[in-house]
Amino acid sequence: MYEDDVVADNGEKTAFRRAEKKYKLYYDHNSQKKKRPRPVDLSSVIDFKSILDSFNQTGETPPRVYALGRDFDRPVFCLEDSPGFYFIPGALSVEEQCHWIRESLRSFPQPPNRTNHNAFYGPVHDLFTASKERKVLVEDLGSPGELDYPSTEGAQRWKFLDETVAPFKGSPRKTILASMLLRKLRWTTLGLQFDWSKRNYNVYLPHSKIPDALIQLAKKMAAPAMPTAEEFKPEAAIVNYFGLGDTLGGHLDDMEADWNKPIVSISLGCKAIFLLGGKSRQDEPVGMFLRSGDIVLMAGEARECFHGVPRIFTDKLHAEIAPLEMHLSSEDNGCFLEYIRTSRININIRQVF
Repeated sequence: MYEDDVVADNGEKTAFRRAEKKYKLYYDHNSQKKKRPRPVDLSSVIDFKSILDSFNQTGETPPRVYALGRDFDRPVFCLEDSPGFYFIPGALSVEEQCHWIRESLRSFPQPPNRTNHNAFYGPVHDLFTASKERKVLVEDLGSPGELDYPSTEGAQRWKFLDETVAPFKGSPRKTILASMLLRKLRWTTLGLQFDWSKRNYNVYLPHSKIPDALIQLAKKMAAPAMPTAEEFKPEAAIVNYFGLGDTLGGHLDDMEADWNKPIVSISLGCKAIFLLGGKSRQDEPVGMFLRSGDIVLMAGEARECFHGVPRIFTDKLHAEIAPLEMHLSSEDNGCFLEYIRTSRININIRQVF
């Protein structure tokens, strides 16, 4: 699924690695020792939002970019040098974006779906609610019968307690704030579960069904990459969570059986830079902005291309989440808004077999 960044072709010197370092978040310190994001040249980053605005007015696209001719209910853009790559800007309404943000935080990390926390904490139930209620995850040293939900992975078992009663000073128990655990959430898996230790799908691991609404959305959005009468069958999804300074190194998604079937990638939250390279890390990648509501499809030859996310923008000027702030401004949505103001969520849906 994600190829190791430590590669034999001297990763620090590859074109892909240089691009990653160019766009990555670095800080400069001024005389008052305050950190300021180092300026970065974004002039060569493709902006499909601007391309869409221009295309709607003139019907024209810039060099190397063309609009897909096949019938679809909105413009789909392709790159001449990247067959199998499709970009659908603004594919989701703000209401749809908010719905999937809520689901990604409240429902998708729920066991039996696995997250990056499983290896250490075991299944963690109701993480978002616990964070909202300012609870603390506490190592349980009692007997298994006393546990709220015993872990089946690792030796430790954990449960949430109210912050006011959680043991801190002088206690042998390990603790972590639920809010911090939520911020450390990096991925969860839906449908067929991916075994990261073995780098393959384990059909025997328990899992929740991918929601029907997400299945139907993925099938609809996959259509531009499915020119034949074949049907796209969503069987698994990986949800990635990004915070300030987080990146996703250059990798290949190569564990599915049929690479002609697309990966449907949905962006939510803060704007990011996406790098699309070639079949070698030595190939110069192209950068493009990903905004909330954008959808990317990668099928066929594009599945053989290295890609990654070297930067997300969390500052108010560049994050571009004002529409989300308007729709998540109610009291019931306050915690979702607090999270997404400095975060990005990416839902990748795929057909495994």
